[in-house]
Amino acid sequence: MSNVTLSPADETVIRTAAWGAVSLMSAAGIAGSAHKIGTESSLALVAATGTVGRVVASAKGAKLKGKSTAELADQVFPAITESVKLLESRDPAEAQEFRNLIGIVVASANRAHRGGPSPVMEDMARKIDEAMNA
Repeated sequence: MSNVTLSPADETVIRTAAWGAVSLMSAAGIAGSAHKIGTESSLALVAATGTVGRVVASAKGAKLKGKSTAELADQVFPAITESVKLLESRDPAEAQEFRNLIGIVVASANRAHRGGPSPVMEDMARKIDEAMNA
């Protein structure tokens, strides 16, 4: 078990990244079933374990404001990149857990979309992946 200590600000960044990924995938899948996508990908977060799981168990404190997907993305992509970097600096295993979790969020969203992921969802998944590896 990891003994990573995170400040409240660190936790806000991680929550914003994780719950923001759910929101972005839901927005990208709006032509299918955004509600089902949001539900499936949210379940990935609430089922997470370890330090990251404890942080993302609730969306409380996540900074997700915006009137468009673009405005949301402007907050979420930097939070994803920052989350990976801060976890990497404290415990590379936790950073990998975070990456795995976001991958599960994306996979869950894609699976929930009728007929498989749309081109828009595939593009959003690519952008999320780029943010994780920036």
